[in-house]
Amino acid sequence: MREIVYTGFMSLDGVVDSPGGGAGEDHRSAGWVFKDIEFRPEAFALKSEELAETSALMFGKRSYAAFAPYWRESDDHAAYKDLPKYVVSSTITEDEVLDGWGETTILRSTDDVAKLRESDGGAIFIHGSAELARRLSDAGLIDRYHLLVFPLLLGAGKSIFSDADRDKQMLRLRESAGYPNGIVKLIYDVV
Repeated sequence: MREIVYTGFMSLDGVVDSPGGGAGEDHRSAGWVFKDIEFRPEAFALKSEELAETSALMFGKRSYAAFAPYWRESDDHAAYKDLPKYVVSSTITEDEVLDGWGETTILRSTDDVAKLRESDGGAIFIHGSAELARRLSDAGLIDRYHLLVFPLLLGAGKSIFSDADRDKQMLRLRESAGYPNGIVKLIYDVV
């Protein structure tokens, strides 16, 4: 069985919306990862550490549309280029899949994601894609969270956590670290 891992930047109040501030990000505080908080390379080392474990990437339709054009051309994301990608969407068309960014498979449903998770292979990392993360978490399909929590409250925006009335879900801390700029790394396994 493959693990599905959500990785992302999060404000202390749980917002993951528009951290980078690039095209297509319309949150009023877009770009909050790079504003007002001292850059410390050690706080972002998690991103390069994840790459050694990543066998594929998964996105919702909107995050795929935002990331694919930029990451395909980015030297910082060159290692992602040849990884398989999965886009979970009931509406995306083959014409919307970007050429030149590796093999991309469209998954039409949560059931398709569950089948993929049951297959052989390594960890699949979800970037962005808050709505997808909520849906997969509610279906019990997220195995781990890799979070960099920033010391700010955004007050509004998308969260990866659902407010659905559901049974409690336990997490087990795998790793944590705090940095002088206030960012906290939290890695949790879903029990």
